[in-house]
Amino acid sequence: MLLTDKERVRLDDLLLIRFQQISLPPLSLVHSYMAVPEQHEIDTHPILEYLQFRHPDLKLAIPKVADDQLVHFYYNEQTNLKTNEWGIPEPVTGSIADPEDIDLVLVPLLCFDEQGNRVGYGKGYYDRFLAACRPDVIKIGLSYFEATGLIDDHAGFDIPLSYCVTPNRLYEFD
Repeated sequence: MLLTDKERVRLDDLLLIRFQQISLPPLSLVHSYMAVPEQHEIDTHPILEYLQFRHPDLKLAIPKVADDQLVHFYYNEQTNLKTNEWGIPEPVTGSIADPEDIDLVLVPLLCFDEQGNRVGYGKGYYDRFLAACRPDVIKIGLSYFEATGLIDDHAGFDIPLSYCVTPNRLYEFD
């Protein structure tokens, strides 16, 4: 289903409202994917701005693919970005963040089910990354669409979401 720019703006506003319903603990470091506009991914900037407003000392981290894994760099407005071969903006250089220090991860996805399983982009980058995070890291997916039926092709190493936010609903998983 293709969304017009006007529909996306409206849905992004609704997503932010739903996101604000999550009762979050104090946060020090948040990790976010960088949306690829051509892929029509949800822009995380409004959510990150909200989190920084709520947590003034909040630090942000973004990923870069290196040697078939994600490396996580601290991010701010001065961070130089370069588009990789998949069209994803990545940091050129910077300080590396330890996955153990991350409190919350905004996880990219194509779809998800009512148990918190998600389908990503098929390379397993985020599952390997989430496995390296603390067990209590908060994992939040963002989707324009509601949960699908049970995703039954997930592997034993797949890491389920803590929450998924859609324009119409906030899903909370065990």
